[in-house]
Amino acid sequence: MEQNMSPFSGKSKKRKASDDAYFGCGFSLDELNQDLLERVLSWLPPSSFFRLRSVCKRWNSVATSASFQLACSQIPFRDPWFLMVDQDLDRSIVFDPAEANWKILNHPAYLQQRHGCKPIPVASSGGLVCYRTESGDLIVCNPVTGACRQLPPAGQASDNQTLHAITMYSSPKDPASYRIVLVSGEFSGLSFRVFDSATNRWQHELPLVQKSENSSESSMTGDETVYFLSKAGDVVATDMQRSPSKQYSSVLTVENGEEVVYFLSQSGTVVTCNLARKTFSEHPRLLPIFSEYSIDVVECNGEMLVVVLSEFLETASLRVWKFDRSWRQVAAMPPSMSHEFYGKKVDINCIGSGDMIFICINSGDCSSYVLCNVVADEWKELPKCCVNGKAKEFMSAFSFEPRLEASVCLSVS
Repeated sequence: MEQNMSPFSGKSKKRKASDDAYFGCGFSLDELNQDLLERVLSWLPPSSFFRLRSVCKRWNSVATSASFQLACSQIPFRDPWFLMVDQDLDRSIVFDPAEANWKILNHPAYLQQRHGCKPIPVASSGGLVCYRTESGDLIVCNPVTGACRQLPPAGQASDNQTLHAITMYSSPKDPASYRIVLVSGEFSGLSFRVFDSATNRWQHELPLVQKSENSSESSMTGDETVYFLSKAGDVVATDMQRSPSKQYSSVLTVENGEEVVYFLSQSGTVVTCNLARKTFSEHPRLLPIFSEYSIDVVECNGEMLVVVLSEFLETASLRVWKFDRSWRQVAAMPPSMSHEFYGKKVDINCIGSGDMIFICINSGDCSSYVLCNVVADEWKELPKCCVNGKAKEFMSAFSFEPRLEASVCLSVS
């Protein structure tokens, strides 16, 4: 299932089954009935469970047990893994913060079979990741088990409309239940469609009405020039194109029982779409017109946050912002860390999970990965990921909970 690539852990030694099967005091796990054994094993970290499958036939049989998967689904939270995205898209590499190491998962066979049309991850939630093909097809996958399914087409209504956001939401209470939201159209008339796994179909396309409560002048359709950093590190203006994996970068939160989607407009402002009220609005701009910066939107603990890398007074600054009637800074990378990005045309791609934000920092001169604990305002640069002695460079990442029981429904064989 995995290859441990951790620079922190030493070589592991195999132990006899009898050693693994005892807690101490002469008590053996073999003495537990099947139900209790499955409950005990369900609390293991996923990587540990896969290693322990080789202990004996009984433990190995647990993996396919429906009652074991039910026990796993009752674990309220799994420490997230971060699925890395590179240019090749030929393998599944994840970073495990709990064990502070890189892992190589078995790349889903269904994704490997799509020759000439490598799907790219575009959204994730719970234990699932959503991929998109060049033709616009969407595939939902469990990266741990490799189970995949292709969603039915979204329909003809959105074919000629600009797609702005693809986001995903899965229910913590039901791992097999998830929703995928597409936001499209021109800013004079946005609309959205929702795929619901419970019904296995797309709902009808619904229009969104614009509200201007956060800004007296909307810049979504204006002619102002705003400068961004492209994925290649070049400075481009207003109609910039993000890398394919983050082109539809967006997050979905549930606020007072209402689903809200946030995404970035072409001019770098944050657009809010309230799906329950069928309205959308635009937040005030974080930085002035003509500023040069890189920006991304993330979700942490159910809240939308914005990460911005900018340059000012001959240094670089990387900060995290929260909107509460106005923008308020909630975390900032220490100047000693951020200064090294000054003048290097650095671009950031970010993903949030719980208290953490995983930040991919790329330019023609450097490539690094940083994990930020927003609550503690702690920043840690991660070690390089080396495959066959060569350091990998990743464009972005997507977070998911490693859950064996997360079902894609109607799995493709």
